Amino acid sequence: MPKSPSPAKAAVAKAAAVAKAAGSAKGPTGAKRDRQASPAKSGREAARAQGDLVPPPAEGSSASSSAGGDPVGGPATAGSGRATSAAAGDRGASGAVVRSGRLAVRKTYKLYIGGAFPRSESGRTYLVDGDNVALASRKDARDAVVAARKAQPKWAGATAYNRGQVLYRIAEMVEARRDEFLALGVAAGELDAAVDRWVWYAGWSDKIAQVHGSANPVAGPYFNISAPEPTGVVGVVAPASFLGLISVIAPAVVTGNTVVVLAAAPQVAVTLAEVLATSDVPGGVVNILTGHAAETAPWLASHDDVNALDLTGVADPALATELERAAAGNLKRVVRPPADTPDFTADPGLHPMTALLETKTVWHPKGF
Repeated sequence: MPKSPSPAKAAVAKAAAVAKAAGSAKGPTGAKRDRQASPAKSGREAARAQGDLVPPPAEGSSASSSAGGDPVGGPATAGSGRATSAAAGDRGASGAVVRSGRLAVRKTYKLYIGGAFPRSESGRTYLVDGDNVALASRKDARDAVVAARKAQPKWAGATAYNRGQVLYRIAEMVEARRDEFLALGVAAGELDAAVDRWVWYAGWSDKIAQVHGSANPVAGPYFNISAPEPTGVVGVVAPASFLGLISVIAPAVVTGNTVVVLAAAPQVAVTLAEVLATSDVPGGVVNILTGHAAETAPWLASHDDVNALDLTGVADPALATELERAAAGNLKRVVRPPADTPDFTADPGLHPMTALLETKTVWHPKGF
C-alpha cells in the first residue's frame, strides 16, 4: 500500500500547480497588459507618434537622461517639442505665423465685391511686400458698381439708428482684431484713432438730418421742410493710411450711400473688408478694389451709375484733373483732393458727410 505524501509536500505541490495555471491563463493578452502598464515606455511611444520628442537616447547615456531628463540635455518640460516651437513662432511680414520646420501659410488678398471675396476676373495679381494681391480690372469695377447700386436703396431705407448700430459694430470688430492690424504695420495710435472715428460717425447717424435739415419759413399756408438724402453710389480713391481709409468710408456709408473704394494699401484694406463681412454690413454697401488707381479710377469717374466721386486719396494733380473732367461728363458730385497733405487726426467736422448728401425740399399744405 503506497504511502500518502506528507502535508508539507502536498502544500508545495498545490502552490506550484496554482502558479502554473495563472501563467498559462495570462497568455499574450496578459503580456500586452504588462507592456501597457509601463508608464515611461507608453508615454515615450505616444509622444514619439505625435512628433513631440526626439528618439530616445542611445544605450550608455547619462543616468539623468534615463531618469526622465530632457533628451537634448536640459530639464524636462511639459509641452516641449513642436507645440513649444509653434508658440514661439516668428510672425512674417504678411502677419502669418511662421513655425519652425513648417512652410508659412501665406495669404492671398482678394477683392471685396457684393459681400464676397472674388479674385480678379482677369486672373491678374501683383506683389505687395511679398504678398499676392488681386489686381482689379475694369470688369471688376463694373461689378462693384452693380453691387453697390443694388444695395443702396435698402441701405438708405434702413433707419438712421440701425446704420449707427452697424458702424458701432464695425468699431467693435476692428478692436477685436487689433493684433492683426498691428502686425500689418498700423501704428497703435492710428488704430485707436480709427476705432474712435467709427464710433464718432456712428453717433452722427441719427443726428445729421436734424443738423443739416430745416423747417423753412414761407409766405403761405404751407409747411416747407428741407431734409438731407444720400447721393447714391460713391466712387472713392482712398488714402494710403488706415485712418484715412476709415475717414473716407465712414461718412459716406453713415448717411446712406454705398461705396466702391480703390484701396492704396491693399493688405490693410482687405483686412478691413474681412471686418466688414463679419460686422452686419449688408453685402454691396462697401466694395473694395485693390490695384492701380490710375487704371480703374477713370472708369469709375465716367460710369453713369456712379453719383459722386471722392478724390481724397489722389496725390497726382494730373490724374485728379483727368478724373474731374471725366466726372463732369455726367454731372457727378466731386470731392476734390486736398491741396496739402490732409491731417486725418484732426476733427473732421460735418463736411465729409454733407458733401455726399442731397437736399430734398417738401411743400405741404397746413390744412385747417
